[in-house]
Formats: sequence, structure tokens, C-alpha cells
Amino acid sequence: MKLLRHLLLAAALLLLPAVRAQTPPAAAPTPAVQPPVPVPNLPAPHFLESLVDSMLDLFHVQPSGHTPMHWTIAALFLILAILLRRALTTVVFGFLKKRVAKAAPSLNLRVLPAIEAPIGGLIVLTGVLAALKVLGLSEVNHSRIDYAAAVAYSLMLLWLVLQAVNGLLDHLQDAAREKQLGVAAFMPWIKKSLLTLGVIFGALKIAQGLGADVGAFLAGLGIGGLAFALAAQDTLANFFGSVVVAIDQPFKLGEMVLIGKQQGVVEDIGLRSTKLRLLDQSLAIIPNKTVAAEAVQNLSRFTGRRSEQIISLTYDTKPEQMEQIVGDIRQMIITEATVDAATVQVYFRDLNQSSLDLWVVYLTKDPNYDHHLAARQRINLGLMRAVAARGLSFAFPTQVMHLDGPVAKQLAGQGG
Repeated sequence: MKLLRHLLLAAALLLLPAVRAQTPPAAAPTPAVQPPVPVPNLPAPHFLESLVDSMLDLFHVQPSGHTPMHWTIAALFLILAILLRRALTTVVFGFLKKRVAKAAPSLNLRVLPAIEAPIGGLIVLTGVLAALKVLGLSEVNHSRIDYAAAVAYSLMLLWLVLQAVNGLLDHLQDAAREKQLGVAAFMPWIKKSLLTLGVIFGALKIAQGLGADVGAFLAGLGIGGLAFALAAQDTLANFFGSVVVAIDQPFKLGEMVLIGKQQGVVEDIGLRSTKLRLLDQSLAIIPNKTVAAEAVQNLSRFTGRRSEQIISLTYDTKPEQMEQIVGDIRQMIITEATVDAATVQVYFRDLNQSSLDLWVVYLTKDPNYDHHLAARQRINLGLMRAVAARGLSFAFPTQVMHLDGPVAKQLAGQGG
């Protein structure tokens, strides 16, 4: 009832200027005749006119007036609108949510709550406008109500469509993430683009319905299009860069990438830029035209991780010992569970200036970097134990100087 009182008060305030205009004070001097303020004469929605006429015919009431019966019918419209909205949200939507929750939980969480408020708003708006039309006192007031109805219904329908599209896109994004599709990373960008286009198109249609010359406005945009394009070259380049990123899908949200010299985790993919959280936890904002032009290395899509290292032994290692240690290392790496045995290569490859070098290559099957480092540590410890078990030593850069000649003999004699 408190809401009803507020709505009736609003209706009275809306109609008060018209009542005053019809009953000017008797003592006031007659002012000069002023032309009336033009009010756009837009037709109200047909169903609203039919609804009001049917209700008035039902109670045998004149089409317009300010009698207690008119106020009663206006209050009845408001009460029915509130009750219908309550029934819709509790009964109808409650039933739909239970049915849809079993078949598509994401659709139940995204789409139905999104359209519940606009539909309820349409019902209440219908009740308010019907009540105002019942209480209309003059043609000017009827024109104002018709104009308000056309604007309000256009905005409410636009809100309903945008909410439905927004909920549906959220549902599709949840489904793409659940199935781990590459397009999931670009759903926020697609959502922003479609909603922006929807708002622009809806605003133009509403303006056209209200009598605005949309064609002349679009023609003016065409004339200024060249200047706008020249002024917005970077913006357009970034936009088309985002289109290229969306088509190629080189990365998605949460992945570690290397773009040029910037390495970090993808936090956002927008129309103008891509945001990376760098290793030092700073935020890098890279224009999409740069992303499209640079080579992108996705560090989160390894199928495995390759290790290559050189093991240097001293020159006092015998050939037989070298053969044995090569076999020991190969067998030790092959038995590591996380290593792909087919990729293991261990060879005595080089005789360097100060060491005998073994070439060791293997591939870990788990692409996780932490798991790869753990496996590499186990293998390195195994290498140290194998070398120690054979009584061998790791080499390090050394130089041996041989002295000869009279000076060397003299130094040797002094030393003796």
C-alpha cells in the first residue's frame, strides 16, 4: 500500500499542472495569450489503449474524467500490475528455473535472472501508464502520456533484449570454458562488441520512432567519416588487431605468453589492448595492433619440456670408464617415470681443451614447469651419484703450463 500511495502521488503531481491550467485564479489579470508548448503526438501502444478502454467499458465509466471511480480504476490497475509481477516472479519464473536447472544449469543461472527484472518492469510500467491514461484530464495530458508510453516501452524493450543477449552470452561463455574451447578467452570481447552495437542500434531505432531524422544524422556521420578515420587511426588499428587475435586465438585468459619482450599471464583481452601480468607482478598494457604484429610465444601450451645439457669429465677418465658411465646415465634417465624414453640421448660427443664432454638430451612428458624442474633435479642428483660411483670427477676449466729451455732448467736447479 505504501508503494500504491507513492504511485498515486506521482500521478497527481504529473497532472497538477494541467488542472491548474484549466482553473486559473479569478482575481488574476488575464495574461497575454501564449502559444501552447507543442507536445509530440505519438500513439500509445495499441494494447494499452485497448486495455484501458475495456476496463472503462466494464465499469461503464466515461473515457476521461477525475471522478472517484476513475481513481478507483487507476488504483486497480496499479494493484493488478503489482500482483501480476509478484505472481510472475514467484510462480512462473520459479517453475521455469526448476525445469531449466535440470537440463541447463548455466542457462538457469544466467538467462532467466537476467530477463526477470525487465519483464517485471514492463508489467509495472503497463499498470502505471494505464492508471495515468484513466486519470487523463485533457488532450495535452493524453498526448504526454502517449509520448511517455512510447519512450518508456522502447527503453524497456531495449533493456529486455540487452539483458537476454547478455545472459545468453554469459551462458555460452560458461559452456565454452567447460568444454575448454579456445573461443572462451574471447567471449568477453565478443560480449562487449555485441552489446555496444545493440545499444547503438536500439538508440537509433528509438530516436527514429520518436520522429528524429536518423537518416540526416547518418549522412552527417558519412561526411565526417573521413576526418574521424584519420583522427582514429590507432584506435581502428587496435580494433582490427583485436579481430586478428580473435580469429587466430594465439592465447586465452590465464595463459603465460611472450609477446615481443614482455612475458606474463594474460589477464584481459579488450577491444583496444591486451593486459599482461608480468613476472614481477607489474601490469603491461599492450595495444592489440602490437599483439597482431609481434611474434607470440604461448608458454602454456607445451606438449612436453626438453632438457639439453653437457656433462664434463676430467681427462684422466679411461675409455672403458667412459663407456660405462654413458650406459649408467642413459639407463638412469630412461627409468625416470616422467621422461619419454624414446627421446633419451646420451653420447660421448666432444674432446674439449680441458674436459671430455657427454651430451645428454631428454623430454619430460608433463608440460608443467614445476614438475619438469623436479624431474630435472632428480636426474642431476642421479648424474652426480653415477659419476661418484665410478670414481670419476667432473672437469672444470684448467690450464697446464710446460716450461723448457735454459731458464726453466735454471729455475728447476734453484728449486732443488
